[in-house]
Amino acid sequence: MIMMRTLIEPVVAGAQVASSFYDTALLFVVKDYYNRTTTSLNTSHSVTLQKAISNFYIIHNLILGLTPLLSAYILAKIGDNKRRKVTICVPLLGYFLSRCFLLLVIFLDWPVEVMFGSAALNGLTGWFTTYWAGVMAWAAVDSTEKRRSFKFIVIELVYGLSGCVGSLASGHIFVSFTITHNTGAILVICSVSLYFICLLYSIFILKVPYNETALCINSIDGTDEQEVSNGHLPEPTEQSSLLSETNGPLGGLPAQTPSKFFIALLFATAILYNISVDGATDVLSLFLIKEPLRFSPTYIGYANAAGYLIFVTSFLGVCIFSRCLKDVTLIMMGILSFCAGIFIMASVRWTFLYFIGKVFVVLQLSLAITGILTSVAFNEIYQATLTSFSGTCFIISGILSILSLIPISFAAFKYSSIFHRARST
Repeated sequence: MIMMRTLIEPVVAGAQVASSFYDTALLFVVKDYYNRTTTSLNTSHSVTLQKAISNFYIIHNLILGLTPLLSAYILAKIGDNKRRKVTICVPLLGYFLSRCFLLLVIFLDWPVEVMFGSAALNGLTGWFTTYWAGVMAWAAVDSTEKRRSFKFIVIELVYGLSGCVGSLASGHIFVSFTITHNTGAILVICSVSLYFICLLYSIFILKVPYNETALCINSIDGTDEQEVSNGHLPEPTEQSSLLSETNGPLGGLPAQTPSKFFIALLFATAILYNISVDGATDVLSLFLIKEPLRFSPTYIGYANAAGYLIFVTSFLGVCIFSRCLKDVTLIMMGILSFCAGIFIMASVRWTFLYFIGKVFVVLQLSLAITGILTSVAFNEIYQATLTSFSGTCFIISGILSILSLIPISFAAFKYSSIFHRARST
């Protein structure tokens, strides 16, 4: 029973369903608000509406992305000082309180700009930056060294499945259940309630893993307590073939392997790829609710669910292909699949093409700083090209994805050269 209480998966599942509910509700509440307040009667009304929604998300995402920079480090330091729950409970409290702001907009007809205050509160309590770091840290101390990678993969899978289920349900709840014509109220209430349940679970039920202290001590030399007591050291585990200098799968690479060089190349790939993914996803919802697609809340839910389903397909893909392909090859496959999907997205004019494109999109990397800048840049580009070619953002995103292949391809080439030199000697 005690071991069950250390599991973080119920929190991840509940919070992600709540987040899926909230994302759908926020999009359509903002759309309805600006649809009422944008009084233009000419043919450019649709463009004016799109720009208003886009401007809202620019400011909202800026606040949400920047404010955690003030608190995330402090909360992380507190969490490292054996107060592990802080990095989970404080962000969940922020999610709960900030989501309540949307109820004020719905029931009291407050201006939607109130949500900027919601974003600030959410950011100051750590937001996803602190929350997910706390989840990963919890998973690390709740698993042995040999099982740690598997634990991380399971949590990612729970995250994806929960988001998929929540998104599928969100559109139907939004359309089918209302309170005195307050559209979206039930969906937001469900979201807030789930966050509150997750918060209570985290405070009163979730138990800090007993072996945290031992893991922290033994992590210095990479030994497990039980294995030390048995008088032998464990075999090396979780060695990356890219970053290893002497103990990689090559059977002993030369000592001059430029691991820092590979790290720099991987960072370049990650940043370029992150810009392309964040830029596309930030304007994707706006693209889907405009002509000619005009997705309803139900279809937006389906679209979001297709995005979360990527976590499942990525999990299966890694499990299958990692047995026969190298790390670099897997990364390049992921980038190429995203390129295929996003170029299809640029020309989507029918609903079925959207879902074909989403099949190719892979699990995105999350880099906070580039995500903030990208959100603003791509929203501005989207506004500037609304009347010409609204898929321009996706074309740019695809081009950036292709560019991200350059450093990783160079890394693969250098890695292959080192491998052949090592074999020849």
